[in-house]
Amino acid sequence: MSQFARPDLFWSTERVAEALPDRLVRVVDCRFTFEGDGRAAYLDGHLPGAVHCDWSKDLATPPPPSGHPRWMLLGPREMEAAMARMGIGNDTLVIGYDAEGGHHAARLWLALRRYGHDTCAVMEGGIQKWIAEGRPIETGEVTPPTPRNPFVATPREGVIASKAEVLEAVHKGDPWLLDVRRYGEYTGEEKRAARGGHIPGAVHLLWKDALRDGWMLKDPDELETLYADAGFSAETKTVTYCQAGVRAAFTHLLLTALGHDDVRTYDGSWEEWGNDATVPITEGRS
Repeated sequence: MSQFARPDLFWSTERVAEALPDRLVRVVDCRFTFEGDGRAAYLDGHLPGAVHCDWSKDLATPPPPSGHPRWMLLGPREMEAAMARMGIGNDTLVIGYDAEGGHHAARLWLALRRYGHDTCAVMEGGIQKWIAEGRPIETGEVTPPTPRNPFVATPREGVIASKAEVLEAVHKGDPWLLDVRRYGEYTGEEKRAARGGHIPGAVHLLWKDALRDGWMLKDPDELETLYADAGFSAETKTVTYCQAGVRAAFTHLLLTALGHDDVRTYDGSWEEWGNDATVPITEGRS
């Protein structure tokens, strides 16, 4: 079986279990659902020492009075405060997990990457795999210790894309726009903003197509073929997007793990684009 170019970005449950005693490791339970309560699930049982992160509250700025766009990444000072609450400092190795393939944990990875923190991994298989293997679970709230070296947010270019940069990509045809939402969202049949459809020229590839049974990743060779069949190559500059930049963060993480560095996520995603009547959209198939 081939290996990821960046094996440090996805950890096995075994590797996570071995790392738990390390005081410089912070495990983060990133379970989330719009229909339920991810925090309640966390309190009912989580990995030992894990803190909880709700990406829609802990990693997102409050929406402006207009109500749009929601869910944009925190600013640097707000990010520093959020990481302090989670016990994450500059020298902390962060391991995120969730219950849906790692895409909620990937939003934490994206936020940390955006602010210059590269030591973050996602546990493959999620909490389901951990429990199935009979590994220990704790209940209740975890209050993490204060980091020895506080987190300092250093904004990094080349991680997220703005609406203006995406609009320029529409006009130029470069970089490649990758829509990882459900196909109904892409065509506009499923409308989750004022307008339905997709960014003109965007290619559709569902984020979950990268997974096999048990929320496990497909082999790297399979993944390379998956993206190549959609039009991706080693030289392709890519911007991923979805509704809120969460599923898109997961695809961004995967492409990075495969060794492709020229990838950004459109932070506003369809939540911003679909609610802005001044930018173009395409309905149906491209």
